[in-house]
Amino acid sequence: MIEVNNLYKSFDGKPVLKGISAVFETGKTNMIIGRSGSGKTVFVKSILGLIQPDKGTISFDGRVWSNLSLPEQRKIRTEVGVVFQGNALFDSMTIEENIMFPMRMFTQKTKSEMKKRVNEVLEQVSLEGVNNKFPAEISGGMQKRVALARAIVLYPKYLFCDEPNSGLDPKTAIIIDNLIHDLTVRYDTTTIINTHDMNSIMEIGEKIILLKDGHKQWEGNKSQVFFTDNPDLNDFVFSSSLFRKVKELVQKEGKSSF
Repeated sequence: MIEVNNLYKSFDGKPVLKGISAVFETGKTNMIIGRSGSGKTVFVKSILGLIQPDKGTISFDGRVWSNLSLPEQRKIRTEVGVVFQGNALFDSMTIEENIMFPMRMFTQKTKSEMKKRVNEVLEQVSLEGVNNKFPAEISGGMQKRVALARAIVLYPKYLFCDEPNSGLDPKTAIIIDNLIHDLTVRYDTTTIINTHDMNSIMEIGEKIILLKDGHKQWEGNKSQVFFTDNPDLNDFVFSSSLFRKVKELVQKEGKSSF
């Protein structure tokens, strides 16, 4: 579990985060949504320790980041897996070498032990046999699965995904959504997803937090989205005619049947 309490951050005197508090639960897909400029990226980077907040605390299973020594912070970093928006695969490395990279950085495993683990995670993302290919030789959806495999190779307690469906076709995006959810349950991770993808939100949004102008404006789950009166959430989620029609249908059928 990750707990954020009263987080503030400003740049050049301009407030970006304005007292955000949130709890991200273990074993669930926690989603951060909001329009561009809402503070999502700064919020996630603050949780990851890439940005130092001006005020507030971030705790990883009770361990307050700002109170930890450098070795203790390094220990938490080894417990974090990240899937970047652009995948961030090394073009000059094979798929196997890309996935091995965190193990080379943070473990003392032998080459054979690393190969065994690579094959395990490739099987888990349904990419057996691509070890010796290069990123340019596989599709965008396959690259995303490689990025997921690399993110989970060290059995992370915390998994961060930045726009994981960016650039993917709808069918592949659903596959990635379900894969992230399955891995979250399998490893009992605290998964945080930064996304604009409404299909993803409705598919696997077990906890959703909406940010606007640096504030937390709403939180709930995918079922509650259809029954909220929060104007900011309604404006964000139901701006398309398709989702407005879905909401009308769900409300007509009643909450119990959703």
